[in-house]
Amino acid sequence: METTLRGVGVSHGVAIGEVRHMGTAVLEPPAKQIPAEEAEREQGRARQAVEAVAADLIARGNLAGGEAQHVLEAQAMMAQDPELIADVERRIAVGSTAERGVYDAFAAYRALLANAGEYLAGRVADLDDVRNRIVARLLGVPMPGVPDSDQPYVLIARDLAPADTALLDPTLVLGFVTEEGGPTSHSAILARALGVPAVVALPGAGEIAEGTVVAVDGSTGEIFVEPSQEKRAEMESASAARKAALTAVTGPGATSDGHKVPLLANVGGPGDVPAALEAGAEGVGLFRTEFLFLDDSKQAPSEEKQIAAYRAVLEAFPEGRVVVRVLDAGADKPLDFLTPADEPNPALGVRGLRSLLDHPDVLRTQLTALARAAEGLPVYLEVMAPMVADRADAKAFADACREAGLQAKFGAMVEIPSAALRARSILQEVEFLSLGTNDLAQYTFAADRQVGAVSRLQDPWQPALLDLVALSADAARAEGKSCGVCGEAASDPLLACVLTGLGVTSLSMGAASIPYVRATLAKHTLAQCERAASAARAADSAEEARLAAQAVLSGE
Repeated sequence: METTLRGVGVSHGVAIGEVRHMGTAVLEPPAKQIPAEEAEREQGRARQAVEAVAADLIARGNLAGGEAQHVLEAQAMMAQDPELIADVERRIAVGSTAERGVYDAFAAYRALLANAGEYLAGRVADLDDVRNRIVARLLGVPMPGVPDSDQPYVLIARDLAPADTALLDPTLVLGFVTEEGGPTSHSAILARALGVPAVVALPGAGEIAEGTVVAVDGSTGEIFVEPSQEKRAEMESASAARKAALTAVTGPGATSDGHKVPLLANVGGPGDVPAALEAGAEGVGLFRTEFLFLDDSKQAPSEEKQIAAYRAVLEAFPEGRVVVRVLDAGADKPLDFLTPADEPNPALGVRGLRSLLDHPDVLRTQLTALARAAEGLPVYLEVMAPMVADRADAKAFADACREAGLQAKFGAMVEIPSAALRARSILQEVEFLSLGTNDLAQYTFAADRQVGAVSRLQDPWQPALLDLVALSADAARAEGKSCGVCGEAASDPLLACVLTGLGVTSLSMGAASIPYVRATLAKHTLAQCERAASAARAADSAEEARLAAQAVLSGE
């Protein structure tokens, strides 16, 4: 009998197939004492397993490329964390086996993060995956991961670690569903990059029996268990129509009456450029430079290394616009040379621009590298600061840009509610705004962006979030300046129309989402987008806002 479940759709498309569940490693090894003379051997086993897992994660990243590579390299660094390894060795020294020492050390770190309620708790799934891989290697059992299957299937898991998501084979994994996660989790972002339909934050998904046929709608978040033939035909027809619409619309982003809305790509480095070009991106709306710094958390990359990476991206978009975000370190992206080690809540501490202003040499080197990378290129370079709170922050950043001799537009990210509320003041110092809707939602609703239990508050359709977008866009319009969106909200085609109606001047997203957004914008006039935006803001919940906008745009 057909039943319907609803989670959070995070990657467009429809998948229909049999369920396969993610395999897991033995999570808890037996607790037994070892003689003191065996401690050194066990410590050696632990170190070898850690290095082998780190090497495997890096190899997976090299195969995956793009943003996935940066995520997996960061996970490998997690495996090799010196404090964790030291804790493992201390536990072995007092009698634990290698596998038990690893398990207990990781459990202690996990509990510290979760109980403190820190932003880093959003990386618990990544931490668990690293632990399971190390323990599995020590126990000699299969690694956790995607099940073996010769036939295409829909994957269901409690959560998907980046190591698993990055190497999903789209010819076999039709789509995936997770019980945990949120719309801005690593798995959701990588799913969009892969173009695999995905639904997250669906409690009870793990109870769907192996082999059950399900239909997954990655746009609406709906899961149909044992769908009828009529439902299958309906979804397949809608999917075919959607694909046909994608190929029918090409060129720059615009509404049906010619209002231009540049469609830009979010990239983490040169590896993400080919997909952006293939999707027809008109430039880069968010170049996340922190991935270059995460290659080595002990020291900043040299100016020459930075120049090479920046120039590779800038050269790919001659005459195009490339918006570079300077280093956004702290919170879930700690760097030993930059990030305080003893902050009780890193998400509310010294992160982003605050870190850079405390370390002006790091900021100066990055700005100088950007200036040199752009020399002689016809690209339109724009540079923006993360986590700007007020006009003083914006002025400090603009002054630093000028001192570095940077010939570019300077901008500020709107990720903190204060920046949206005082956007016009901030625009006295900078030339554009860019809304990071992921963090803006997190700080507006006090809802960690990685925690599935609060995913409804991370929904970018929340009317309060739309109000902040409107405030920012109105301020930019009044000052004759631009205001883009580079958060994941831009990847939702329907919401892209609403953002356009709110006055947003450009949209930046993962490359796989660009064709969907382009095709949807092309079906509606600017006036329709404006009416949809008004209807969404008048609603009292995210779901009501979505339905209200949909009704306007469908002509109901």
